[in-house]
Amino acid sequence: MITGLLCLLLLQPAKAQTPAARIFTKADTLRGTITPERAWWDVMRYDITVTPDYNNKTISGTSTITYKVVKDNNRLPMQLDLQEPMEIDSILLNNTARLSFTREGNAWHVQAPAQKKATEGKLTVFYHGQVKVAVRPPWSAGWTFTKDSLGRPWMTVTCQGGGASVWYPCKDHQSDEPDHGASLSITVPDTLVAVANGRLQSKKENGNGSTTYKWAVVNPISTYCIIPYIGKYVNFSETYAGEKGPLDVNYWVLDYNLDKARDYMPEQVHNMLKSLEFWFGPYPFYEDGYKLVETSHSGMEHQSAVSYGNKYHFGYNGKDGSGTGWGMKWDFIIIHESGHEWFGNNITSKDLADMYIHEGFTNYSETLFIDYIFGKDAANEYNAGIRRGIHNDRPIIPPYNVNAQGSGDMYPKASNMLHAIRHGIDNDTLFRQMLRGMNKTFYHQTVTTQQIENYISQNAHYNYNKVFDQYLRTIQIPRLELSFDKAHKEVSYRWANCVGGFNMPLVLKNEQAKLKVVPTEHWQKQLLKANEAPLFDTAAITKMYYVTTAIVEKK
Repeated sequence: MITGLLCLLLLQPAKAQTPAARIFTKADTLRGTITPERAWWDVMRYDITVTPDYNNKTISGTSTITYKVVKDNNRLPMQLDLQEPMEIDSILLNNTARLSFTREGNAWHVQAPAQKKATEGKLTVFYHGQVKVAVRPPWSAGWTFTKDSLGRPWMTVTCQGGGASVWYPCKDHQSDEPDHGASLSITVPDTLVAVANGRLQSKKENGNGSTTYKWAVVNPISTYCIIPYIGKYVNFSETYAGEKGPLDVNYWVLDYNLDKARDYMPEQVHNMLKSLEFWFGPYPFYEDGYKLVETSHSGMEHQSAVSYGNKYHFGYNGKDGSGTGWGMKWDFIIIHESGHEWFGNNITSKDLADMYIHEGFTNYSETLFIDYIFGKDAANEYNAGIRRGIHNDRPIIPPYNVNAQGSGDMYPKASNMLHAIRHGIDNDTLFRQMLRGMNKTFYHQTVTTQQIENYISQNAHYNYNKVFDQYLRTIQIPRLELSFDKAHKEVSYRWANCVGGFNMPLVLKNEQAKLKVVPTEHWQKQLLKANEAPLFDTAAITKMYYVTTAIVEKK
């Protein structure tokens, strides 16, 4: 996700169009591929320092990368990433050896000495420069230099999709998270407060009008989730009795919003934690705590430091993307961005192409939240309502290894795919076990879509491969064709407008009857009992499943 904001998609009219094919460059490959220069070493930890200059829109700092050699390396350089116009000044290995390097666009080739498998090293990269300013945060990558309503400086970064290398040197690929966590030390004027991920380690007054705040996480974290927030922040906190035990919950807000935040935020956070821990299992980062940080943009899922900019309104900025009314009964940003703690931050896609793992499941967390708080009927209505944001403009999964992101349909369409799978399983106990099991099986891991698809099929005891192919890899909406005899005592059905082998099962039910059918591309015949014909009501079917229906004359 460039951000977790489905509603921007939903508020546009849906229309199918075929965009021009993107031509990928060597720079795309360098960014999106585990090149040989990336493959021989694994990041163990990041320790970052940064000093932003609000007036000049520059930063300076260091990025210390602790790494482990996973393949003997005698001659290959190390590929680091730092985007233009930032500059690397110097690089030290193990605090002593100065390494030479060359630049190829946003990729930096560092001449490393021969190193044996299983050894560890520490690379300290000194850098500075004019930063890229985010044109449209959080959808564009870069720094935001703005002011709060009292005219005081307010700074942060957004960089998902665009990459963490927009502001610090790193191995900028989702597949390599630092196994032992990260720290971020931020030096700011002493009139401001700096907040970041995890727990505050220290606050040092430097005696020159500046203060350095050091924050750290102990868990693996995506590079794009490591984020500074700088402004006139104040804090209040609580301990939440979570599924795994006491969870430290903190709220960092602008000073003049403190009373408003105290009245508003905790109830939304409690409802989020109750519902999502029920469906997904324990919050994945108890060791680092959970916090909301008020920000100038709408919001992002920065691990253990979720950014919040929804202005203390229900819906998304006061609007309901589903058009059903259910989206106006809760705060979209708190629920959606926090949902990413499970899908996105706990379970992370290795390649940006598989971002539906983040966005589809997290979009579906909204439906599950509504189910838990307001009931199943409300959840069904909401999930059907968000379809108005589906464009079917291009597949959800784009090419791999070029840092490409697929259609924005990864939000509502992938969510509706999951809802269809859930209806077809028709066993919420099993479905919940699958979601919780996924967060346990892939705990703090990076994954591929094949792992997720196989997990669902194996645990559902049904091969859903063609269902994933249909919804993730094509723009076709499957069509259920029905043909009845004159007395409506017999129905024939099949799938059309679908991939070969499409076999999504349908459970059709009302208060009087229930029937499971597994249509294929070939006509199948079903004799109907007296109360079963109404189950094939086309409006009811399309409400529960993202398909079209057609009554046809069987030839």
